[in-house]
Amino acid sequence: MGKKYPCMEVDLKKLTHNVKTILAMCNKKHIEVAAVTKVYCAKKPIVEAILEAGVAMVGDSRILNLKKLKDLNCKKMLLRIPMISEVYDVVRYSDCSLNSEIDTIEQLAKAAKKLNKIHNIILMVDLGDLREGVLINDVVSSVSKIVKLDNIKLIGIGTNVTCYGGVIPDSENLGKLTKLKIEIEKTFDLKLPVISGGNSSSLYMVINDTMPKEINQLRIGEAIVLGRETSFGKPVPNCYDDAFILSGEIVEIKSKPTLPTGTIGMDAFGHIPSFEDKGIRKRAIIALGRQDIRVEGITPLDNDISIFGASSDHLILDVTDSKKQLIVGSIVEFKIDYGCLLKAMTSPYVEKYYNN
Repeated sequence: MGKKYPCMEVDLKKLTHNVKTILAMCNKKHIEVAAVTKVYCAKKPIVEAILEAGVAMVGDSRILNLKKLKDLNCKKMLLRIPMISEVYDVVRYSDCSLNSEIDTIEQLAKAAKKLNKIHNIILMVDLGDLREGVLINDVVSSVSKIVKLDNIKLIGIGTNVTCYGGVIPDSENLGKLTKLKIEIEKTFDLKLPVISGGNSSSLYMVINDTMPKEINQLRIGEAIVLGRETSFGKPVPNCYDDAFILSGEIVEIKSKPTLPTGTIGMDAFGHIPSFEDKGIRKRAIIALGRQDIRVEGITPLDNDISIFGASSDHLILDVTDSKKQLIVGSIVEFKIDYGCLLKAMTSPYVEKYYNN
C-alpha cells in the first residue's frame, strides 16, 4: 500500500546530523544538551534516533510522553512545572523536574519518600520573561525551604526566556544565574552542579562564543528539529532545516474568482475575512486544515504556489503559476515552522513516516 495523506515525513538521517552538530558545539563549551522531545510528542523512532546520535538526556513537558520512554536508557527531565495531582508519576518517570512552587516541591518530597526514591529538582528563576520561575529576590528564601526536605535533591538553578515574553538571553541576564549559584552555595554550604541556561534561544551565544562559562546545560528542541536558533531565527551552521516535510493531497482543482459572492460575515473561527481581487485563479484544495496544522507556519516547496487560506479541514492554494502538471490526487509538499510541526505531530489525522 502507498502512503496515506496528509502526512509528515521525518528524515532521521538529517535529524541525527543536526543532533551531532549541536552536541559537538555544546560539548566544546562543556554544556550538556537535554534534547526536548515535546514538539514531536516523543515519538519513539525519533527519540531512539537522537539517542543513537549521542544524546544522554531528553526533556518533555508531558508526563505521558516521558512514560512512553520509560524503557529507554537515558536521563529524563520534566520541563513543565509539575502539577500536584501528578507528583507520583513525576517521581516515577522523570529523573529531574523543573520547579518554582514550594508547595509542589513539598508534595514531590512526600511522593519520593513513599516511593523510596530521591528526586532531583532544578529551581527555575524568572529573569524577566514572566513565564515560570521564582523572582530573584525570593530565590534564597525558597532554597532555605527546599534544603530541609527529605528525598528531594536540589541539583541546580535554571531559567526560561523567549517562550512567553520574548526576552532574549544574554550575558547580563544569564550572568545573574551565576551570581545566584555562588550565593546559594556559600549560604547553604552545598554544591549546585547544574546551571540550566534556557532553550534554543540561548544557542546563538554558543555559536558566537558569548555564553557565560558557568552555564553548563541547555534544553534544545527547535534547533535540533528545524536547524535554527530562536532568538533571531537564524540557521544553526551546518544544520538541516528540512528534516520534517509536510505533504497533502489535492482533492479539488478548479479555476474560480478570488472574491466571494455575497455578504461577508464571520468565518468558521469567528474572524471576518478580507480578500484581494486577483481575478480568476486556478485553486487547489488540499485535504488538510487548521485542525491539523498552523496554516501561517507552512511554506510550499514549489515557489510558484501560494496560500489563499484554510478552514478546519481544507487548505486552499493558488497554483495558477505552478509549472507542475497538478491534478486531483497530486501531492503538494511544505516546509514548516515550529508551531505547525507541533500541531501536525499532535494531530491523529496526520500520518507519520520515518525515513532512515
